[in-house]
Amino acid sequence: MRKDNGKVTIAIPLSEKRLSLHFGHCSEFLIAEVDRTTGDIMARKLVPAPPHQPGMLPSWLHDQGAQVIIAGGMGQRAQQLFQQKGLSVVVGAAASEPELIISDYIKGTLVTGGNICDH
Repeated sequence: MRKDNGKVTIAIPLSEKRLSLHFGHCSEFLIAEVDRTTGDIMARKLVPAPPHQPGMLPSWLHDQGAQVIIAGGMGQRAQQLFQQKGLSVVVGAAASEPELIISDYIKGTLVTGGNICDH
């Protein structure tokens, strides 16, 4: 189990600098270390998405330090693989700017709809 020191590391799949609605089709990930109390982004990096291979992203994002994945849509099997790695998964987020998504998540006001991915 990772120590959080009052911080959480959030990964958001991006396409055109906004949350990608389909997790497996993103072009890059924002990996952000966020203060749980203030919501301030303490560190951030944009990382190109690796080539899409089933089952690879959970290990890859875990290795990037992610603790929470926020996505628009993600298949059930992918969600299970992330959870097996100890990562929390939030699905149904809208295609918005990642900073707004992070702020709303930390405040507990992130609005999510249905998971748009059914595989």
